[in-house]
Amino acid sequence: MRLPLRVVVPAVLCALTIVCPVQAAKETPYEKMMAGIAASAGKKSERDRLWEIFKLDWRHQMDEYPEWATSVGEPGRNGRWTDDSMESIKRRKRELDAPLKALKSIDRSQLDEQDRLNYDIFKYSLDVAVEGRRFPGELLPVCQLEGVQQTAALTLVQNPNATVRDYEDILSRLRGIPVVIEQTLALMNEGLKKNITPPRITLRDVPRQIKSQIVEYPEKSPLFEPFKNFPATISSAEQARLRAAAVSTIRDSVVPSYKKMLDFFVSQYEPKCRDSISLADLPEGKQWYAHKVKSSTTLNLTPEEIHEIGLSEVKRIRSEMEALAAKSGFQGSFQEFLQYLRTDKRFFYDNADDLLIGYRDIAKRIDPELIKQFGKLPRLQYGIEPVPAFSEKAQPTAYYRSGNLNPGRAGVFFANTYDLKSRPKWEMEPLTLHEAVPGHHLQISLAQEMESLPDFRKHGGFTAYVEGWGLYAESLGSELGMYKDTYSKFGQLSFDMWRSIRLVLDTGIHAKGWTRQQAIDFFKENSSKPIHDIEVEVDRYIVWPGQALAYKLGQLRIKELKQKARAELGDKFDVRAFHDHVLGMGAVPLSVLSEQTQEWIDKSRKLAASNRYVSN
Repeated sequence: MRLPLRVVVPAVLCALTIVCPVQAAKETPYEKMMAGIAASAGKKSERDRLWEIFKLDWRHQMDEYPEWATSVGEPGRNGRWTDDSMESIKRRKRELDAPLKALKSIDRSQLDEQDRLNYDIFKYSLDVAVEGRRFPGELLPVCQLEGVQQTAALTLVQNPNATVRDYEDILSRLRGIPVVIEQTLALMNEGLKKNITPPRITLRDVPRQIKSQIVEYPEKSPLFEPFKNFPATISSAEQARLRAAAVSTIRDSVVPSYKKMLDFFVSQYEPKCRDSISLADLPEGKQWYAHKVKSSTTLNLTPEEIHEIGLSEVKRIRSEMEALAAKSGFQGSFQEFLQYLRTDKRFFYDNADDLLIGYRDIAKRIDPELIKQFGKLPRLQYGIEPVPAFSEKAQPTAYYRSGNLNPGRAGVFFANTYDLKSRPKWEMEPLTLHEAVPGHHLQISLAQEMESLPDFRKHGGFTAYVEGWGLYAESLGSELGMYKDTYSKFGQLSFDMWRSIRLVLDTGIHAKGWTRQQAIDFFKENSSKPIHDIEVEVDRYIVWPGQALAYKLGQLRIKELKQKARAELGDKFDVRAFHDHVLGMGAVPLSVLSEQTQEWIDKSRKLAASNRYVSN
């Protein structure tokens, strides 16, 4: 699923930047309407004009990225795919200027406090997107973590499926997959011409992913999944007609297109992909990576500064892990203890169902404890499901897909059940805290339910905030009844170490010339994660430069703000109020979070002083 640079949707871990040169062209209706808003200065209130920009841009984003519209529950686009022709990509990049011009016509000083914040966040996202459009990320449409060989099936299962019209939309998308594949191949071809390709080493699982879509029997295709179960309100005759249409479309249209993609990938694309792994090795690669770092972290830190923060955190956490290993009574070196955790049978389930049951049990134990740390909880429910089989080998240990109240779709914590010997029990508590509650499900669902926010703030996000909150949520385990044994606590430290290692490896690979093996060795030396997970993670940092930096830097900022609030408010500090404040504005850049939290501290201090005065 291809998304605007301005948003991060955690269900699709993080898309590569879509950019291309800006070219003069005929003004589009969207640009004309934005120009009309700019020309309306003095005729309407500044607030009304600002919200016209928000609403127009939101509709435009939903029209341009219909997969995202499906994800957030916006109706009317469920039968289409994003048009990723070169012409449309160029147009979309040019159109980024239109809302910026309209925004500049707004007198910010006439807005109230909330709308000034809306203005600033909207402008921040646009500025970052405009800065990044010089880098040709659209020429990297396929890697082991994303591409039409994976996202098509994942999108179809998000489609509404309550009515015949819903299934007609799914069929429409099925019929559109060959066009998506043709556009993907065109972008890959252009990348070859310009020597802009992913590292070959990371592509080893992609042929298998494509092959999983090439089935002899359409009913066994991942794309057929929505047609396996129909609601009782759809007649048997309609069910038979829809199934037959899906079978013929997959057999006669979709499978031949994936065969074409596989042939191109194996015979022409993969052999010509680059041997190097650093983004810095691509044209303007150093500048490209600097932009990735800025857009992901929302901070003005250099790769060198981040690398040093990572080394410092690795050293600190390593010391705590060694102390806990000694406390466990294990007789042996720290490396031997890590090997024990990676290999001893007591730490692993024998079958996938038991692993999922284990995750669900942890979630059930967390849920009733949430009221101790949060004053407000979301209405939306969540579930725990296995990562789809066709993508599990190249996917991380777990991820979250947001739900939505409008279509009645619950949030989902996807747990990877591939290679059970690499899924230790001691990592399950921090993973559940991160991906479900009080991590992604809690934060994302609360944001969606904030009626006073414009849609771009309800459904968009900033990786440093979203993933920073997820990692911070892991640290709340003890307060929520988790980490009661040595190994689970070690698992939490191991996960904190994992995200700290990311700071070292991401910057090491893309700014300091580290090799893939060097990154794997550093990871293995300092982490108890199994080697399969380590290799998948390192390859993730290679193909998603900068994204992995957001987790630890976001967590550190939230922890710093919590310590600051506790120090300044003293015995008036209320952790439930603090958490409600952090989650109460939706995802924001870390600089905005810092400013808003200082204002909250100041208001809380004044309120406490006022209450003391009244009570006296």
